[in-house]
Amino acid sequence: MNSNPLADRMRPKELSQVVGQKHLLTPGKALYNMIENGEVPNLIFYGPSGVGKTTIASIIANRTNRALRKLNGTSASTKDIKDIVAEIDTFSAPNGILLYLDEIQYFNKRQQQSLLEYIENGKITLIASTTENPYFYVYSAILSRSTVFEFKTISAEEIIPTVKRGFDFLAEENGVKIEYGEDVAKKIAYGCGGDVRKALNSVENCYLATAAKNGKKVISLETAEELAQKSSLRYDKDGDEHYDIVSAYQKSMRGSDPDAALHYLARLLEAGDLPSACRRLMVCACEDVGLAYPQIIPIVKAAVDAALMVGLPEAEIPLADAVILVATSPKSNIGPIPRQLQNKHFDGEDAEVKGQHYIYPHSFENHWTYQQYLPDVIKDRKYYEYGDNKNEQAFKTYWDKIKGSK
Repeated sequence: MNSNPLADRMRPKELSQVVGQKHLLTPGKALYNMIENGEVPNLIFYGPSGVGKTTIASIIANRTNRALRKLNGTSASTKDIKDIVAEIDTFSAPNGILLYLDEIQYFNKRQQQSLLEYIENGKITLIASTTENPYFYVYSAILSRSTVFEFKTISAEEIIPTVKRGFDFLAEENGVKIEYGEDVAKKIAYGCGGDVRKALNSVENCYLATAAKNGKKVISLETAEELAQKSSLRYDKDGDEHYDIVSAYQKSMRGSDPDAALHYLARLLEAGDLPSACRRLMVCACEDVGLAYPQIIPIVKAAVDAALMVGLPEAEIPLADAVILVATSPKSNIGPIPRQLQNKHFDGEDAEVKGQHYIYPHSFENHWTYQQYLPDVIKDRKYYEYGDNKNEQAFKTYWDKIKGSK
């Protein structure tokens, strides 16, 4: 069997074969037109792993007839860059070099500066990729000479056909008939967290873990459940996704949306980030509720102490109680948070209107205004219903009055 990963063996050769990224690769879009015209400037691809950044760089190299060289910021050195520069104007790279630099955020300033001369004179076309916000991690001189495109997480529905093509590819490659149910394809697609590479890794693992009988392999749901990589809650405690989730968690409590607050709490706890869940909860109780319900501070503190004492998974019970209490309590404020201190992220090329668009609830009467907190795909999901007791019914009456008047 071929030792290269299935994702490499199946890597698309044409833009029409790339999964997802329609906001970039639809005819008429800037990146699509650049690639089709064969004239590509220095680029920075920003987005999560396994969503097509490397694939598109390879397609660009083929389309522009340039020699493709790849480096990874986690392991490459300045010498590696010099070795690539030495190929310029040689028989190995007569039309110039396209350098794909993965994880550029791990290159220090000096290493990034060493590229400047060559990307300015056009001898090297740089395509740098990063999973982190490039405006925080990429040297400004590189940024000013590059065009940034944001890659999005790919939906499970878009990945299902790729999972099926993976099984078909393995069947043809190995001369073995492969059978599997629709539930197997869905389990793999929904379990990969929008990462096509992980999905195809799971396909190949399922194939390898299943014995052939009479020239046929039958992939069971149990095998898929065991081997599908659990990464649907994409999360990196040192990355942008961490700050996005904790920001959404606190803003949902501040915005008095218990369903959204519970959703983001669950994502934090599923990732094992108990400290962030507790810390942001205490901050919100003190800062956003505060004197509107002073008793909440010792109550939430007790819930946090209990969560830290019992640990996960039991910690989810006192924390969920406290999150609902904070979200449904009246809100107060001791002053506006300066704009420069609010969490703000890069606006992608496809954003029709630039800006964070966050509405600060404390700027409105009764410290509440409508805005969506849950993700689009579950924006109407209900996790919490007011209980039939004095306290919760009092909060319900309060919020029915406030929210019903808007």
